[in-house]
Amino acid sequence: MAKGNEAYDIWWHKAEAVEKKAAFDFCGDYLAFLDSCKTEREVTAYTVALLEKNQFKPLDKILTGAKNQAGSCLLQPGDKVYLDVRGKAVLAAIIGKEPAAQGVNAVASHIDSPRLDFKQTPFYEDTYMVLAKTHYYGGIKKYQWVCLPLALHGVVFLKDGGKVEINIGEKEGEPCFVITDLLPHLAQKQMEKKVAEAITGEGLNVLLGSLPAEKAGGEDNEKDEGEKDEKECGQLVKANLMRILKETYGIEERDFVSAEIEVVPAQPARDVGFDRSLIGGYGQDDRVCSYAALKALLDIEGIPQKTAVLYFSDKEEVGSQGNTGAQSANLGNFLAELCAATTESYNDLMARRCYAASHLLSADVAAAVDPNYKDVQDPLNANYIGKGMVLEKYTGARGKNGGNDANPEFIAALRQLFDGEEIAWQTGELGKVDLGGGGTVAAFMANMGMQVIDCGVPMLSMHSPFEIVSKGDIYNTYKAYKAFLQSYK
Repeated sequence: MAKGNEAYDIWWHKAEAVEKKAAFDFCGDYLAFLDSCKTEREVTAYTVALLEKNQFKPLDKILTGAKNQAGSCLLQPGDKVYLDVRGKAVLAAIIGKEPAAQGVNAVASHIDSPRLDFKQTPFYEDTYMVLAKTHYYGGIKKYQWVCLPLALHGVVFLKDGGKVEINIGEKEGEPCFVITDLLPHLAQKQMEKKVAEAITGEGLNVLLGSLPAEKAGGEDNEKDEGEKDEKECGQLVKANLMRILKETYGIEERDFVSAEIEVVPAQPARDVGFDRSLIGGYGQDDRVCSYAALKALLDIEGIPQKTAVLYFSDKEEVGSQGNTGAQSANLGNFLAELCAATTESYNDLMARRCYAASHLLSADVAAAVDPNYKDVQDPLNANYIGKGMVLEKYTGARGKNGGNDANPEFIAALRQLFDGEEIAWQTGELGKVDLGGGGTVAAFMANMGMQVIDCGVPMLSMHSPFEIVSKGDIYNTYKAYKAFLQSYK
């Protein structure tokens, strides 16, 4: 078994064969999860379905059905509940032996990822092709999104209240989409630009088709040549797209005003390397931690001493704002409901005491040392692929700005727990002091009074369309989340 956090210890080197097999087995279902969950809505639907399969009940329905049952505890130790927040965030809990007001153990991650979003008025035609305007979401390198097979995922809400789900470009035989790039023969000026300027945000236009609609009027149209015909042909290409959308989905162009269409890489997640020890795929920031946390909650044995809470939030990649983001009141409201449901005489002070007595792991990925770009890291305080789960005392940009800084008392207790469970872990930060930095949801939970630390999987090529993680690191992160939810005191 791997022994604690020995310097430069690689988990694969010391792990026994049975542990290595467990890591590979654990990641088998994870690959399928990545392929089926490329948006926050899809992660929410997947999570809710799995929770219900494991006997979790919707908290809002429990509360609605129990309005007149004052003077009794609605939830008992061992009860399992969840809350679906607008189809884009999820909270779940297993009620512990202690009342929730005495504090909970929670793991929080985000389920959104960098991507491209359709603009409200997306479609236009140019040079006999129809394209969609996009607005990129989160921190991306724009050049990574050109000449890449893309898929469309999302929802469209119609004027009559109907809902249409879109998922096209993933299955064999389906068409994909693409953002084109300039050929090198004509790209001299483009290649002289800085990388950040070579591809512009307004240039991330997705190619959707080139086939014009059938002309009406038969042979009479043969006389319409020249500039008028070119203009009509361009309009006909867009018209043909609108016809396809109407016939296939019942969608009209104006319906995209009330839509969320996300453009994501179309390729599947895959094993990487001759030894298959790595996983590459889109959206692993932060779905790798979300999956590990979900499995950890489901695998809790018996009734935990403290209530175990899982929180999947949206909007982290753009600052965690909004009514589905981590800055919302969702977590606080959920914990208040748990406090009220586990006592016979609830008051607001119980929720406040719950926050102050709670401990939370901010489950987010960390930047691993890339052998091609080692100069951006401090090697003594960096994270390495294969060394296990990462504990990051603080995040934030230069000068720790915007980050949480965990208390050493909390870190000491986690060290004892993880070493006792023989979980491989390491500690580091995101790049050199004047270069790196990044935020997570940790600061928002810490603002509520909780003890919080960042805790997740080290990653290569973060925020790219094909991020890389180690199966061993995923497995140890899962073990850490489970031990924390199950046993932390």
